Amino acid sequence: MYSTDLRTDREKKSADQQILDDAKLWDAFQKRIDGGEVIEAKDDMPEKYRATLLRQISQHAHSEIVGQLPEGNWVTRAPTLKRKLILLAKIQDEAGHGLYLYSAAETLGRSRDDMVADLLSGKAKYSTIFNYPAPSWADIGTIGWLVDGAAVTNQIPLCRCSYGPYARAMVRVCKEESFHQRQGYEIVTVLAQGTPEHKQLAQDSINRYWWPSLMMFGPSDSASTHSAQNMKWKIKRHSNDVLRQRFIDTTVPQAEFLGLTIPDPDLKWNEERGSYDHGEIDWYEFWAVIKDGGICGKDRIRARRAAAKDGVWVRAAAEAYAKKQAAKQQAA
Repeated sequence: MYSTDLRTDREKKSADQQILDDAKLWDAFQKRIDGGEVIEAKDDMPEKYRATLLRQISQHAHSEIVGQLPEGNWVTRAPTLKRKLILLAKIQDEAGHGLYLYSAAETLGRSRDDMVADLLSGKAKYSTIFNYPAPSWADIGTIGWLVDGAAVTNQIPLCRCSYGPYARAMVRVCKEESFHQRQGYEIVTVLAQGTPEHKQLAQDSINRYWWPSLMMFGPSDSASTHSAQNMKWKIKRHSNDVLRQRFIDTTVPQAEFLGLTIPDPDLKWNEERGSYDHGEIDWYEFWAVIKDGGICGKDRIRARRAAAKDGVWVRAAAEAYAKKQAAKQQAA
């Protein structure tokens, strides 16, 4: 139940068994959370709290890494040199986000190699949105506008997460993701204001990505198995449905401004609630993509495995260089 972060031996039972059975420590930990304290890596914490953070942060890191793949496919096909450079910069940002998040997860006592191994084996999950194809340049704009927009909506509250290393990593991540969202919206704006063919490209892309973007917030509150506990521990600050509604209310006016249509016939403004009513999400599709990887799941994992294999010599060279430099410093 309880563990001390960064311990080298997590299999110890004898000395910790009393801690496991002591409900007073649960209460003490919850009082710290309720009091607004920030939990740091070396603090005692419930094992379930640690495991929940590891699952969430590692999946977040995996999503940042896998999320580079659909965008990387468009670097050589971007319409102008400026667009290529912007897209390369964005992909570099996503790699950095993965680095921050893997580092935050490592403070909880699990190595990055183990987390990556889980991704490559298919044991670990990542955001389902990246298992959808991006067949047109408009999708790069829509991914920035809708996908990164949903990510920002979901992640800004994480800057106040109760776990310090995660919260601090999210500050920079959210700043950069907000920039990505604006950059994506700019691409869609150019297309929407272009020829009828350009505008149709943007509309087709929204038609493909609108519902998967809503699924990014996770299952509905009634079906979520983690949301209530995560909010109690202040890992999350808002429920899935609250964040999803916030995203819809922000995004629909942006689409209307561009003259684009949200592909939801049930979407309408609710004057009484002061927000939009929307249609039912296809949760069967959501769970099916999680289970079998959707259209691109196998390709995504195959690409990550190939990258891991092709990068063995790079990692070996970097490790050898680091050891050589360490030896020189020690000798000096």
